[in-house]
Amino acid sequence: MSAQRGKDLLVKIADDDGAFVTVAGLRARRLAFNAESVDITHAESANRWRELLDGAGIKRASVAGRGLFKDAASDALMRQNFFAGAIANFQIVIPDFGALEGPFQITNLEFAGEHNGEVTYEFSLESAGELTFAALPPPPS
Repeated sequence: MSAQRGKDLLVKIADDDGAFVTVAGLRARRLAFNAESVDITHAESANRWRELLDGAGIKRASVAGRGLFKDAASDALMRQNFFAGAIANFQIVIPDFGALEGPFQITNLEFAGEHNGEVTYEFSLESAGELTFAALPPPPS
């Protein structure tokens, strides 16, 4: 696999019809997965090495984005969901790898602007349920 362009990592939000709309104006995006471990170490653990419980703990995904405020339809969806405290379906497209899809809550939404510059925004998403992953079909040869 060759190197991928950062602009091809897409964050999409579901509209009222359930269709995914790309969040407009993003210049930077980040996707992180985390899993808590459950420590089951006890007095008889081999040489006192820590033991972890397989399949236990909480899994979560975090998404962050930063870019230009474009006042697009996706911006309105982001604002509406944030102020409602709603959980919406999002899709994160990772180029030449696949798409992650599921419920997320917008936990941070910031707008900023300099006197002689453009209005920018930042957001953070936290997973709010089970996420699914689907591999993308290979590109045509």
